[in-house]
Amino acid sequence: MSSTPAAVPEGAVLVRPLLASDWPAVRSIYAAGIATGQATFESAVPEWEAFDSAHLAGLRLVADTGSGILGWAAASPVSTRDAYRGVVEHSVYIAPAARGRGIGRLLLRALVASAETSGIWTLQCSIFPENMASLALHQAAGFRVVGRRQRVAKMGHGPHAGEWRDTLFLERRSGSAGTD
Repeated sequence: MSSTPAAVPEGAVLVRPLLASDWPAVRSIYAAGIATGQATFESAVPEWEAFDSAHLAGLRLVADTGSGILGWAAASPVSTRDAYRGVVEHSVYIAPAARGRGIGRLLLRALVASAETSGIWTLQCSIFPENMASLALHQAAGFRVVGRRQRVAKMGHGPHAGEWRDTLFLERRSGSAGTD
């Protein structure tokens, strides 16, 4: 018997907008990602109101099986300045039991498509170099490593608490938005 999870068939999961009613499941998935110490420098999940106000309504998605949320993706503006209106930073989080099953690919593909139709010309993110799964996911979706930020911040929680951490900075440029 193989320990590798089976890929989720495309029709088995609906990627749809993240609703306020999804917050308990999204919060749980976010907390699980924080606990790994490989997903974010954040040490606690924000309250719904803070999450809601920080993320763009049209760029918040969940992967839903009808019986549960398997993951989420969301994007935030990088600046309030008009010149950066088409640049967002995004996150993708997958429930521990759903990792390795193609959920991240479905969410990231849908987020890229939503960003394209919203006029977003750059999606960007920071990934810990040790998070090979996220790095591979993003590179397969057309993201490129722009640079490495060395010792950018000290981890305040989890298995790397007290350690200075590097991040890789990735971006994906639109093929249609911002090409003028």
